[in-house]
Amino acid sequence: MTISEDLQERKRGTGARFVYETLREEILDLVLQPGEPVDEIGLAERLSMSRTPIREALVRLASDGLVTLLPNRSTIVSQIDFPNLHHYFDALTLMYRMTTRLAAEFHDPANLEAIRACQLAFSRAVLSGDTAGMIHLNRDFHIAIAEAGRNPYYLQLFARLLDEGRRILGLYYYPTFEPRLPHPYIQEHEAIIAAISDRDVDTCDRLAKEHADKIVQQIQAMIARDLRRTVDL
Repeated sequence: MTISEDLQERKRGTGARFVYETLREEILDLVLQPGEPVDEIGLAERLSMSRTPIREALVRLASDGLVTLLPNRSTIVSQIDFPNLHHYFDALTLMYRMTTRLAAEFHDPANLEAIRACQLAFSRAVLSGDTAGMIHLNRDFHIAIAEAGRNPYYLQLFARLLDEGRRILGLYYYPTFEPRLPHPYIQEHEAIIAAISDRDVDTCDRLAKEHADKIVQQIQAMIARDLRRTVDL
């Protein structure tokens, strides 16, 4: 491969990564809705890209389960897999517990500072009614906790689970919140921070499980209510 060809290949790879990251955020933030067609020609024009990096990004998104490549070469945003959502909730709850337990055991002062900074930003988003900000900042809060636990495998898995959950939160959870004080979201996070600071592993485990269980139960109730509404005659 010549130097010119190598530079062209790198540029193409950068372009595919840019398309991937752009589409991924739009899907997770529900800018692109589940089941919505992905217009490759429109994307190429909007992002000033050729069709090649668009297709490469879509293949990668398909491997993440975020888009579905159809036999006629068209692409749609993947639907949320409701029948298997209980598997997702089980994994999410386990990661809440494990990462919080490990943070209590292994955190240092810099970790606590990072966790508290995320909590402050999250609290401001809650009280201002910024639903998109809450979803992003809640992820950042729990990722900061996972980083304090110093297990890169748990961190990677938890980050993927939290990202996958952003669509569910956007559809069923945060739209129902009320910006008021004292707010349970903020209080639950504060209790977790206190337990981590005290290195109280058992309390961290309990609080993380209660936090995850409450979120899961509320989402399940909202999904059930939504499904009942769709079959009303």
